[in-house]
Amino acid sequence: MKRRLVPAVLLSLCCIVPASLAQNADAPKSGPRVVTLDIHGSMPERPGPLDWLMDGDAEPTLREVIDALHDASTSDRIDAILVRLKDPELNIAQIEELGAALGRVRAAGKKVMVFGEAYGNAELLLGSYADRVIAQSGGPLSMPGLFMEEMFLADTLAWAGLKADMVQVGDYKGAAEQMGRASPSPQWDQNINQLLDSQYANLREQMKRGRKMSDQQLDAAMEKSWMTDAQQAAALGLVDSVVDLPNLSDDLSKQLGGKVAWSGGLIKKASTELAMDNPFAILQKLSQKPKASPGGPAIAVLHIDGVIVDGESSSGGLLGGGDNVGSRTIRNAIEDILEDDNFKGCIVRIDSPGGSATASEVMWQGLRRLAAKKPVWVSVGSMAASGGYYCAVAGDKIYVNPSSIVGSIGVVGGKIAMQGLYEKLKVNVVTRSRGPRASMFRSTLPWTPEEVELVRGKMKETYDLFTSRVTAGRKGIDLAKTAEGRLFTGSLAVDLKMADKVGGLSDAIADMADSLSMTDYEVMDLPGAKPLEEVIRDAMKGFASSPVRGGAALEPVA
Repeated sequence: MKRRLVPAVLLSLCCIVPASLAQNADAPKSGPRVVTLDIHGSMPERPGPLDWLMDGDAEPTLREVIDALHDASTSDRIDAILVRLKDPELNIAQIEELGAALGRVRAAGKKVMVFGEAYGNAELLLGSYADRVIAQSGGPLSMPGLFMEEMFLADTLAWAGLKADMVQVGDYKGAAEQMGRASPSPQWDQNINQLLDSQYANLREQMKRGRKMSDQQLDAAMEKSWMTDAQQAAALGLVDSVVDLPNLSDDLSKQLGGKVAWSGGLIKKASTELAMDNPFAILQKLSQKPKASPGGPAIAVLHIDGVIVDGESSSGGLLGGGDNVGSRTIRNAIEDILEDDNFKGCIVRIDSPGGSATASEVMWQGLRRLAAKKPVWVSVGSMAASGGYYCAVAGDKIYVNPSSIVGSIGVVGGKIAMQGLYEKLKVNVVTRSRGPRASMFRSTLPWTPEEVELVRGKMKETYDLFTSRVTAGRKGIDLAKTAEGRLFTGSLAVDLKMADKVGGLSDAIADMADSLSMTDYEVMDLPGAKPLEEVIRDAMKGFASSPVRGGAALEPVA
């Protein structure tokens, strides 16, 4: 299968070339040929807004790394891959996708080794997919297990004179409990414990399978490795060997049966040097526009990542903050896919905890309209919860990673009543309203019982619409077992008919291409990159935008 990986940016000056195609023809061939894959920091899901200006310096995306591993598995110029861990920041779903790709490399008869100077849960989990795990001599190692903390702020808010007035539909929909309660409800406690149990079980099963350990051996290793060093970790069976970095080549040569011939990096970037002392060259570069459409048959990867909001997508701007994915931005991208005949299908890549229920419905409608014309499948990254799952059920097929978080079918909304704080601060608030329900938006007092029932009724309408979308998209699903805000890992979601298959983004793309009999095609990320002036304008919004939106307190959140 031949694939051309083209993010929605201009690639005239920078392209990613798989190592199998970029090897030096004169490289030594007498010994095992080893390429390296450095993993440092986070691994983006899609190209950044300015990657098309980076001239080869942009970090590769998760998909680009996995596709390079695929090419390496079929290359006759590569005998082994060394994965260098340099303070990676990967979530568990990304580790599972990378691990599956490393497994395909091993299945092709090539060796995979991992070397790290320090190991934690994530690094050891990734190492469990390799043939050999190598630790830096004297380096630290810690595998205590999974741990989480939740802060419940109702008493703190009361002390400050505030009251969280929250309404939820779904007994297990505990998204607002940290604000409205002093401790978790039994349902939320059960929900989170079940999710943590499932993720921990996935971690243990992979560690046992990859490290060839029994339950008793893994328990003994974890009991002692909450804080240990490389030497003891080797004795416990968590790593295979301990070496000093300067001796790594000798260790690999011994394990591979011949002097290692280093063949460079797994991902090589070909770039044209930009003359920084030439103002005309710089201006020409900055005036370029990112690529907006594919040049031939293509599969679109539509990214729904971040908190779902109405309107346009936005980043944190210069003031920081998380990313938001906007319904208008996604609908515009859907229109681009619909109108371009080169797009033969669409994979919706979701990594979202949810957000606005109305925005989720707008996205769902757009995806269903697209699905009437072209195949629409879904790939879940680390999470498709609440509004994220609302969007997911618009797809005809859903792929999940074993530890993806899926579900949270429910609705929550509310506001903060601030009268007590105003009194503490000696602030006298005078309210005036016109209209039968205008005062529901007051910041001073909680809702009256009558108002709570009005809000609950609106939430119930949203919940009923949400569940109707789920049952329409997921034939045979049992809402009594899956709805009410319950959360599940991907592996359990498949069993519950909330998803169809365990697999990553590259699996979904390859399967769709096979189903469409596509052998030569592009893969293009959407929404596409913006021109430089738009990126700068968006970055400056943090200075001018108010963090408070009028009426947002009553907006149902899915």
